[in-house]
Amino acid sequence: MRQRGFSLIELLIVVAIILVITAIAIPSFLRSRIAANEASAISSIRAINTAQVTYAVTYPDVGYASDLARLGAPTSGSVTSANAGLLDWVLGCPTQPCVKSGYAFVVTNVIGNPVSSYTAIGTPTSIGQTGIRGFCSDKLNPVLADPAGGSNCTQPLK
Repeated sequence: MRQRGFSLIELLIVVAIILVITAIAIPSFLRSRIAANEASAISSIRAINTAQVTYAVTYPDVGYASDLARLGAPTSGSVTSANAGLLDWVLGCPTQPCVKSGYAFVVTNVIGNPVSSYTAIGTPTSIGQTGIRGFCSDKLNPVLADPAGGSNCTQPLK
């Protein structure tokens, strides 16, 4: 009488093959996720800069926004200089840092009254897992990168 099915050895071989394929695929998946998070962070820094210019033109007596909440959507009522509605609720959160796609964003180095200068910074929430590079920009410079994941941005984007 012949039995149907798989032997234990055959099942172990299949499991071993699946584990090898998984071991090969996971690092590629992590690199893809990091690349996507970094692209999102660069886009977010650019969105903050655009919102800052719009804010400064709309509220010239205030200048640039001193934090991301001022650029965010109003919680109730109409837009004002306290909540201009220029960024979505994720990036324009009530308290800094605002976390989006594995990056924490802040507006810092605010100078003047009205505010004449600022720096927008995005750093990975977990260096090496959510992102590798940190990103910075201000009213004059394009987005620069910090290869160590911090806010010491000196390298132009490539």
